[in-house]
Amino acid sequence: MSAVLQQHARPGLGPRSLLFGIGNSGRRDDGLGWAFLDRVRHETGVDCPVEYRYQLGVEDAARIAQAERVIFVDAYRGDLPGGFRWTPCEPTANFEFTTHVLPPRGVLHYCESLYGARPRADLLMIQGAAWGLEIGLSPVAETHLERALRFFRDTVLAGG
Repeated sequence: MSAVLQQHARPGLGPRSLLFGIGNSGRRDDGLGWAFLDRVRHETGVDCPVEYRYQLGVEDAARIAQAERVIFVDAYRGDLPGGFRWTPCEPTANFEFTTHVLPPRGVLHYCESLYGARPRADLLMIQGAAWGLEIGLSPVAETHLERALRFFRDTVLAGG
């Protein structure tokens, strides 16, 4: 196999990918997105920029428009089988927008409508349990984070 084909067949996330961790580490499990980035950013197979955000904004559409692939990681309030969910994320104009909330699918909508770009996008939601004003994840969130990390390494980074 030629070097060019081997490079394209390589698993992992290259420089044209982008990881967004959404949350707030000062609000317990709301920091799951950031904790995820902290743990994967230096791993083999992660050769892409990472972005820490309290929340997504319209201006993130310009950053995303430069990527071929984007993965959003965020905390989730509610029950998820196994403590996390990995799903494709499609742009849609059907979302509620306030000055404090712009969902990933909304940013993707702006990315497509303003810049004509539609990168492959996925959303990793990790179930949290505690949301008070305190630094540090709850034991439940730590367990769910480890499961999500294992899935991410085995599936996304390994190319499975």
